[in-house]
Amino acid sequence: MAKKEFTYKGKTVEQLKKLSINELLQILPSRQRRKLRRGFTEQEKILIRKIRENQKNIETHCRDMVVIPEMFGTTVKVYSGKEFIPVIIEPDMIGHYLGEFVLTRRRVQHSAPGIGATRSSASLSVK
Repeated sequence: MAKKEFTYKGKTVEQLKKLSINELLQILPSRQRRKLRRGFTEQEKILIRKIRENQKNIETHCRDMVVIPEMFGTTVKVYSGKEFIPVIIEPDMIGHYLGEFVLTRRRVQHSAPGIGATRSSASLSVK
């Protein structure tokens, strides 16, 4: 079975890469459209410049950066609050935020209960 080619609102990846920002705004959802219409922040401009220069090991704190077509195929390390987690940007991520792909909370894993946690542990001697 042949793999289906990715399209976003009727546009192929090649067509998306050729779009200008104003043309891209026409097909993005309203929240992303409003954010891009306001313009990029200084940190977002630095991130885009690094992507255009094909730099390696791009690290960013810009979790609210909207994925645009010129970012396709790059790996960006996004800060999770503790560490930088690599994200490979693929075409189906268009219109999403970088922070959506890096979770900030981990699952809590508890070990055995400590002394005083239950009634039965109160009778144990503490050495």
